[in-house]
Amino acid sequence: MTAEHAAGAWFVRGACRDAEPDLFFPLGASEHSLAQVEAAAAVCAGCPVTEECLTWALETGQDHGIWGGTTPEERRMMRRALSRR
Repeated sequence: MTAEHAAGAWFVRGACRDAEPDLFFPLGASEHSLAQVEAAAAVCAGCPVTEECLTWALETGQDHGIWGGTTPEERRMMRRALSRR
């Protein structure tokens, strides 16, 4: 296993691995999309690698999708708060 694969090994342990990928990439802000965000966050809530997922999303600048149980807006706020420190 390469170092790159070892660093991403958390991904194969994610609760999302058996979920429909589209669940984690809602389109728009419709009522359906908000329900989709809640459903994705519920998957993340029971995930053993939520922290690693969120860290990866923050470090790689993921601007779309639900990562580590957070929305793109939540991650933007986290990055701003980190940059102010």
